[in-house]
Amino acid sequence: MTMRNNIYTAAPSLLQAWLAFSNQVGESGLEKSLNELVKIRASQINGCPNCLNMHTAEARKLGETEQRLHLLAAWEEAPCYTDRERAALAWTEHLTEVSTKRAPDAVYATLDAQFSKEEQVKLTMMINVINGWNRLAVGFALYAPELGW
Repeated sequence: MTMRNNIYTAAPSLLQAWLAFSNQVGESGLEKSLNELVKIRASQINGCPNCLNMHTAEARKLGETEQRLHLLAAWEEAPCYTDRERAALAWTEHLTEVSTKRAPDAVYATLDAQFSKEEQVKLTMMINVINGWNRLAVGFALYAPELGW
């Protein structure tokens, strides 16, 4: 597949602002390993090969194991995730698929038990960021060979 549009040259000021915002959210204080799990899970749901490639590589650099990366698609049944990670992954799934899953009280209660109010906003912003990148990458075919893989 050929890249449909080079978003970096088509709208450079918007992409620079989006990248700066994305980086700001990534540096907001949540655990980097948790951020990567969230990015990977949303990217799995959204079918974004570029983001999956990028964020699994980053997770490995941060020390994430192959087992946990392989089990992420079945995190609810896999015993290797902490309660905090499970709360974040459930919130990620519900917000990524908000049109059908909504954000039920039970899912929020689990989130609320594991994350401070400030962390909840940071996590939700991270979910928004990765979903935005997924939509840009999938929509404009940014996983094309032109990007080096």
